[in-house]
Amino acid sequence: MNWITNYVRPRINSMLGRREVPENLWIKCPETGEMVFHKDLEENKWVIPASGYHMKMPAKARLADLFDDGAYEALPQPKVAQDPLKFRDSKKYTDRLRDSRVKTDQEDTIVAGVGTVQGLKLVAVVHEFNFMGGSLGIAAGEAIVKAFERAIKEKCPLVMFPASGGARMQEGILSLMQLPRTTVAVDMLKEAGQPYIVVLTNPTTGGVTASYAMLGDLHIAEPGAEICFAGKRVIEQTIREKLPEGFQTSEYLLEHGMVDMVVKRHDIPGTLARVLKIMTKRPANDVALPVTVAKPAKKASA
Repeated sequence: MNWITNYVRPRINSMLGRREVPENLWIKCPETGEMVFHKDLEENKWVIPASGYHMKMPAKARLADLFDDGAYEALPQPKVAQDPLKFRDSKKYTDRLRDSRVKTDQEDTIVAGVGTVQGLKLVAVVHEFNFMGGSLGIAAGEAIVKAFERAIKEKCPLVMFPASGGARMQEGILSLMQLPRTTVAVDMLKEAGQPYIVVLTNPTTGGVTASYAMLGDLHIAEPGAEICFAGKRVIEQTIREKLPEGFQTSEYLLEHGMVDMVVKRHDIPGTLARVLKIMTKRPANDVALPVTVAKPAKKASA
């Protein structure tokens, strides 16, 4: 036992009134190195005020920001098999799931809700990147399919906000099977005559990009988002060539015709309402009957 560390130092700290400061009070901008107070960042929708850099936005916060008055009906998380392959690498898969659930207060990576955006009813599906990198597994695939079925039932559009590293390796082929399943769900919505819009966020990669993330009727991207199947480093190592500056970013893909528009986060709700009213042949001032919604309950502070 180190008595200086375990006894003397705590006694001195208590005498001097020193308090531990949480590490996440200040957020560093990846581009400029600017330090931003976390409350200011949250109030600015997780966009660095000076540089305009778009940080990753929590899934539930994105839904609350998207829907009118932050009110929406949260779709239930489907029950699926947990750890079907009994997978273990440096850590048990069940332990990784438990840690991610504690960290994000979510069952899995997908959060979905039904609400109105400027009076227009729609279903929104959002990836939570902090849950195992937003990876697509059985639970996520089932949640996405159920969200599409709800949009078909409600006869309303669906908006997808992917943020993912791709398929979840801990579920092997069962994860890859979600790619065709979600693709079929997209086709079902289109056959029902409802629009499907994808808002690409940072990052959107791997199998998610290879499936539902690039099947929208319209593709919107946030500024500076990385959008690709294989990463830049992997491609450079494979072809042994240096890739162009800004390769695989939203702006690069817009220039090369892979996305339709790049829209700042603050303007996304208004842009979605505008284009969806055009796609559904609704007058700009037309207001849909609101669905019965309730604001999600706030988690009690410790």
